[in-house]
Amino acid sequence: MRSRPIAAVVALVIVVGLIGLAFALWRDRGQSSPSAVRRADGQDFAQIERGRTLTTLADCAGCHSTPGQNEPFAGGRPIETPFGNLLAPNITPDRETGIGAWSDAEFDAAVRQGKQRHGGLLYPAMPYPYYAKMSAEEVLAIRAYLDTIAPVRNSVVSNQLPFPFDIRASMRVWNLLYFTKGEFKPDASKPAAWNRGAYLVLGPAHCGACHTPKTTLGGDLASQALQGYGIQGWFAPDITNDATRGLGSWSVEDIVAYLKTGHNRVTAATGPMAEEITLSSSHMSDADLTAVATYLKDQPGRFDTTATIPATDPAMVAGAAIYRDVCSACHAIDGHGVANLFPALAASPAIRSSDPASLLRVILRGARSVATAAEPTAPAMPAFGWQLDDEKVAAVATYIRNAWGSAAPAVSAEQVREARRSLAARSD
Repeated sequence: MRSRPIAAVVALVIVVGLIGLAFALWRDRGQSSPSAVRRADGQDFAQIERGRTLTTLADCAGCHSTPGQNEPFAGGRPIETPFGNLLAPNITPDRETGIGAWSDAEFDAAVRQGKQRHGGLLYPAMPYPYYAKMSAEEVLAIRAYLDTIAPVRNSVVSNQLPFPFDIRASMRVWNLLYFTKGEFKPDASKPAAWNRGAYLVLGPAHCGACHTPKTTLGGDLASQALQGYGIQGWFAPDITNDATRGLGSWSVEDIVAYLKTGHNRVTAATGPMAEEITLSSSHMSDADLTAVATYLKDQPGRFDTTATIPATDPAMVAGAAIYRDVCSACHAIDGHGVANLFPALAASPAIRSSDPASLLRVILRGARSVATAAEPTAPAMPAFGWQLDDEKVAAVATYIRNAWGSAAPAVSAEQVREARRSLAARSD
């Protein structure tokens, strides 16, 4: 007879427990915003998403993922430097060959201070001088995102430099000369968009790593920031507001379109910039791209003057004839091409760069422009190195750089010969 009251009490406890559980679930439902959601294993979804965005802004995949291999961030890709090649390390969460066993402090020290996990210093092929502008919270968000990547067992020996550049202790001197610690500090006299653009350009996007000239030791020439630099057989052009060789003739909208789609009314991206757009800037928000453009348009250029080579010059006469025969069908007689398809050579500041390396590479080898979701066509230019000898390539390059009211130094046949030799040694 006593079992009935006991059963009733048990039933009552169960009912009360279920009601309490239901209330708790109802209460939490209104508090489950993305910033508050946390998985049972401790992962914060909002932090991971922020880390994914920052990883894209920082173009981490550009170095740490090898093209053609379906193993994101597994490392092993050669990174060219003037002193030899380094191999990008594995940054997947593999505990033995990646960063899975690293502490947050060790990861932050590597990213923002250029310090190896077990002592020693990193080379600035890892752009820690730029990443130092990020906060510790941002770096740990990147770590949180990388922790969600499939771990890959891939042991990489990064240092492939010849003696004496393989001595990492030398980086102590380099850091004293070229590395300044400290997060980005907004300029109170500038608008919010300018400061956001400055943070991106000087920080995670590390634009100066390619576009700023370097000293003989590989440090940035701060006095010539963003004025162009030779890299990987190309010339990363001047991206200041210089009217002749920079972005002075581009509007903010032109810059945004280029970074978002790889194409605009003037030109199309090829080479390393095409990869950057594919992996990074094409995924950035319009607000961030506008901020970058706003900052770049405020950067003073050299504004140097170069005399136009007269149309009667023998190289210009020969170049005009060659251009009419092999170039005008796509780029038009007046050099204005077709917007978003064939570059407008008459309006392209990169054509007039102080170093003609990119122009010569495209003429000799051809190139395919980048394909993005917004501009999937990716038109290509055929190679003409087989058809035109060094003198003819020099003539047409000189013509393109000085026709239609433009002005740039002449290109010599010797420069073309050197470009051929250099390109013949490259597999890319």
